[in-house]
Amino acid sequence: MKMFKSPAELLARIEELKRIREEKLQRPSVYVCVGTGCTANGSRKVYEKFLQVIGEKNLNVKVVKDEHEDVRKTGCCGLCSLGPLVKIMPEGYVYSRVKVEDVEEIVEKTLVNKEIVERLLITDPITGKKVQRLEDATFFKNQTFYIMEAIGTSECESIEDYMARGGYSSLAKVLSSMSRENVIDTIKKSGLRGRGGGGFPTGLKWEYVYNAKGEKKFIVCNADEGDPGAFMNRTLLERDPHLVLEGMIIAAYAVGAQKGYAYIRAEYPIAVQMFNKAIEDARRLGLLGENILGTGFSFDLEVKEGAGAFVCGEETALLASVEGKRGVPRPRPPYPAISGLRGYPTLINNVETYGNVPRIIRDGVEKYRRNGVENSPGTKMFSVTGPLKLTGIIEVPFGTTLRHIVHNICGGTSNGLRLKAVQIGGPSGACLPEEFFDLPLDYDTLKSVDAMVGSGGIVAITEDRCMVEVARFFLDFTRRESCGKCVPCREGTMQAYQILEKFTQGKAGYKDLENLSVLARVIKTASLCGLGKTAPNPILSTLKYFKDEYIAHIEGKCPSGMCVAFRKYVIKPELCKSCGLCARSCPQGAISGERGKPYVIDQEKCIKCGVCVTKCKFKAIELVS
Repeated sequence: MKMFKSPAELLARIEELKRIREEKLQRPSVYVCVGTGCTANGSRKVYEKFLQVIGEKNLNVKVVKDEHEDVRKTGCCGLCSLGPLVKIMPEGYVYSRVKVEDVEEIVEKTLVNKEIVERLLITDPITGKKVQRLEDATFFKNQTFYIMEAIGTSECESIEDYMARGGYSSLAKVLSSMSRENVIDTIKKSGLRGRGGGGFPTGLKWEYVYNAKGEKKFIVCNADEGDPGAFMNRTLLERDPHLVLEGMIIAAYAVGAQKGYAYIRAEYPIAVQMFNKAIEDARRLGLLGENILGTGFSFDLEVKEGAGAFVCGEETALLASVEGKRGVPRPRPPYPAISGLRGYPTLINNVETYGNVPRIIRDGVEKYRRNGVENSPGTKMFSVTGPLKLTGIIEVPFGTTLRHIVHNICGGTSNGLRLKAVQIGGPSGACLPEEFFDLPLDYDTLKSVDAMVGSGGIVAITEDRCMVEVARFFLDFTRRESCGKCVPCREGTMQAYQILEKFTQGKAGYKDLENLSVLARVIKTASLCGLGKTAPNPILSTLKYFKDEYIAHIEGKCPSGMCVAFRKYVIKPELCKSCGLCARSCPQGAISGERGKPYVIDQEKCIKCGVCVTKCKFKAIELVS
């Protein structure tokens, strides 16, 4: 395509591409997911195999640039646990866990003979039945898609496909018929709140930057998604990079910015690659750079790769990193909206926030507000992990409950155990017990129970997990990611971690319980930035809702049996054959005995490695918690 010289020219091409896309969806075609989850399981090799097999069979498909136009790369649909996923159009059949060796069978049976490969269909964990199409699966039926549109058929590397789905029509509308004030007012009326964790009103932030005085203004996309178990931003950048890019361009116009940066962590190589390609394609068509669409508005941006520091998710630390400095936070005020990148007014929003903007402009405020609740309108992407039958990325309206997500979307636990808690909001989120599973998920309701939406990570925790160990695990992450600038975070998280280790090692007393509670509140109150202020949340929430487990550890027992220090391997005398295999295999020499008598384990020497259990042929050794 040639460079567009006006909004009208762009809109005319968009209408033309819409018709072309509808025709493409009606002819035989293959969509292979190349998101990170599917790629990790070999989907790109599956894609290449489809190209090879279809070429060898000389099927009736179009060929463009030495590749089959009807074998396409699509972005993540969210069902990461069943990848690689392949969708066959026009029937819409979806195959899961596809391997390279399955490709010839799919081509022969489905593309040629219109038959279904039953064994590759998704099994619905709730109904137990095979489903042929994504929309038939309970996982998708119980979601509400807003920014994750065109599930399974969005071509992640194609700007033409994005335009065919209405992409960049919002940019054309903004530049041709809306003033900066109109755009900001629209975002304010929508009630869009920042999806990065704090939930600050997006339109209000835009207004601050717009009104700020400065020779230059910048906008920044915070894609430094470092939370364990959170991958919404990565998914959106990989499946629909132009959606985020268009949102950034509109935001730049609204606040009067001339330059932008997408700060993407280097651990997301596919996202970096996709977004860089999106920038190049948009620039080639005149949607970025000088005099965009001939309107006199100029804006350009580039990708800045983060080095993997979790603290750079905090906006002032992120800006320091973009400037080439060490990524550490600074006191606020002044806020970045007034004095940000290089001292100029700077707008910072996260990936999902920008992704909502084009849809709000295109479809209107009313449609956006149909989902969600009054003070938290719209939808939210969550990444769901843990021992559930289905895990991955979901999109639901604000106000949805944890119970709905866990049971009606993800199918309940995969190990048959009772769900004891859900940790929400990333490593700095709260662990909520079952009594809160029916609370609506929105910013204000979660805040009322000392929890937060945060980044959108949801971790399911079953009854075989120790909540003290869960708190220790998450604090271990945040204390290692502390930048060390302020004492409460640097020293406090380390001391709190050491106390938690005493609990898990069976060495804690009631004084440690008191000290842990006081220390957690000091860290929360006195730390400089959001990392430190939220780091104690797993401790505070487990102390509040699972205090009995802390007390049990003090009294010499881990209720879940998870903490190794409380385990004890014992030899049943009536089953022991005195063969000595266990003693010979013990790395600590903790087992002793003699022929004709049962062997015994010295509990002081035993390191609970369990090697003896695997060596005993008579099942004479058991674990006692």
